[in-house]
Amino acid sequence: MKVEVLGPGCPNCKKLAETVEAVLAQTGRKVEVVKVTDIQQIVESGLMSMPGLRINGKLKSSGRLPRREEIAQWLAEAGE
Repeated sequence: MKVEVLGPGCPNCKKLAETVEAVLAQTGRKVEVVKVTDIQQIVESGLMSMPGLRINGKLKSSGRLPRREEIAQWLAEAGE
């Protein structure tokens, strides 16, 4: 599984990465969270507003901080 947090390192981007890592810790999954901060890569990904969350190449959230429950659900779906 590949989990990416897209954003330049703003407070919301950092909070999203922390939340994703906390959810992963609760589930006991060992998944690397990649922080994509390069603006060119973010633009090429098609993200229109930040922060963004991509799981296995699929954009799950953009421009907001999703709830822990949402992130847990997306991770569970991706792991099936």
